[in-house]
Amino acid sequence: MTKYFDIFNGDADGICALIQLRLVEPLDAELITGVKRDITLLQQVTAAAGDRITVLDISLDRNREDLQRLLTAGANVLYFDHHFAGKIPVHDNLQAMIDESPSTCTSLLVDRYLKERYSLWAIAAAFGDNLVSVAQKRCSELNLNAEDIQVLRQLGELINYNGYGSHIEDLHFHPASLFRALHHFDDPREAYDSSPEVAILASGYAADMEHINALPPILATDIAAVYQLPDASWARRTVGIFANNLSQTYPERAHLILCPDGQGSLTVSLRAAKTHPHGASAFCRRYPEGGGREAAAGINRLPEVAVTELIADFERTFGSSPRKIE
Repeated sequence: MTKYFDIFNGDADGICALIQLRLVEPLDAELITGVKRDITLLQQVTAAAGDRITVLDISLDRNREDLQRLLTAGANVLYFDHHFAGKIPVHDNLQAMIDESPSTCTSLLVDRYLKERYSLWAIAAAFGDNLVSVAQKRCSELNLNAEDIQVLRQLGELINYNGYGSHIEDLHFHPASLFRALHHFDDPREAYDSSPEVAILASGYAADMEHINALPPILATDIAAVYQLPDASWARRTVGIFANNLSQTYPERAHLILCPDGQGSLTVSLRAAKTHPHGASAFCRRYPEGGGREAAAGINRLPEVAVTELIADFERTFGSSPRKIE
């Protein structure tokens, strides 16, 4: 008997990508997800020949060994992503649609794959993933009005906000539960208007942002800034939205956000300047548990003793004229 697995990032991009796919092809699949930074998800999968695995918005490079294990076992894998992948395996059972361009996200790749069946969900995801100009262009192509655009942006940002945290207890909803609550809405505008989960996220977001908006940088120039957040659940929930908001407000500036993970180390979020959206992934991959994409990346479990050198490295890399980062 064929088993189905849906493995997805717990942020807006992963959830909205899966919503699109399951609106087109409803399946009773095992859901495997977690907080946004929990990306080595394929290690949780045990599959056999003929089983079907859909993977959304997690780095192939970080899951390479387990992907190969599952392919060797005979599972069929459909893989969508926009993070650093490294060399993509060639295998008859693997269908990989991976694009590392800073102007796309996983939900937009799924939208293309589905021939734009549920583009509004892809637009919400793009807003949530801080691809604001890309999302606005798609809205213009669909002749959406200002109110609809605002609804899609707020929904994407709220779903994304829910994914941030060091552990599930930091979140308002487990990402799998949030997917189940939203996946039956053909139109995300209806979800925004009628979902009680979205209302709870909106209330939590407003309360958390009151804390974060008053936080000053510990270092700031015209092209680079560093922020240190406190050790609190509200800080861990807002770190991604805060980083995205900063990059929109100061598009010529790169941003480094440091947040205690509640477990004795730090979570790091990096946003390259919007005017030069490159190098974030390469920078974070210099460090253990670092990775991401060209415009936005992060590091998990950075030891506190490494913070001083990290900030110095950030200043050297992003605090001068933009250049290619190897």
